[in-house]
Amino acid sequence: MRDAWQELAGLVLPVDCAGCGAVRVLVCAECRDALSGAGEGPVRPSPRPAGLPVVRAAAVYEGAVRSLLLAHKERGALPLAGVLGAALAAAVRAGGAGGAGGAGDVVLVPVPSARRQVRVRGHDPARRIARAAAGRLRRAGVPARVAPVLGLRRAVADQAGLGARQRRENLTGALAVRRGGWRVTAGAARIVLVDDLITTGATLAEAARAVRAAGLVAGPEVGPGAVLQAAVVAAPADSFRRIERAPRL
Repeated sequence: MRDAWQELAGLVLPVDCAGCGAVRVLVCAECRDALSGAGEGPVRPSPRPAGLPVVRAAAVYEGAVRSLLLAHKERGALPLAGVLGAALAAAVRAGGAGGAGGAGDVVLVPVPSARRQVRVRGHDPARRIARAAAGRLRRAGVPARVAPVLGLRRAVADQAGLGARQRRENLTGALAVRRGGWRVTAGAARIVLVDDLITTGATLAEAARAVRAAGLVAGPEVGPGAVLQAAVVAAPADSFRRIERAPRL
């Protein structure tokens, strides 16, 4: 009910653009363009944590994009999930060229928030954006669904202010696939770990470790199966990596 009232209030009450402050519009055209996916590309933190799958981001984490993500996550601007989900969907679709190869669903696995964070914020940002992205993908003809199969199996410290090494130590072994997770992801051609933002990559690397340990993806021990990838709404500018193209003959 709390989520429903927050979303209703955001739709019927006068608001300013959460990205730039333009009056009486949820997201202005310029800020919406920043999340269009036009700047989508592969990203890789430096140093790259071990086990991090291929990650694609829809936009650079700066300016209006940063403001929109923070408004959704920290200030409960729930209607922003639609435009953020559209950006995430663009990153997920771009990853399809990397070898989904064959029939099957695209399963989005959101990185879970700690229960105390969900209580404070009143929602789980990654899961909400994942649901919006899955809806956008289905409308585009991509069979997609959300499988929130990851959970925290121990308490972790707040990641804010921690460096890359500290984040890895904080998260190592913290995530696990819930019982029956293999049933929820059955039939997937791609399992895509999703989050709103990547910084050091420690969270997505730990999520990937948990998914691999549960045998949900292809590998030498489990045989053929889903391809594991990751997608986020935004990443720092210096995380984007230029794709090397073969020279024309």
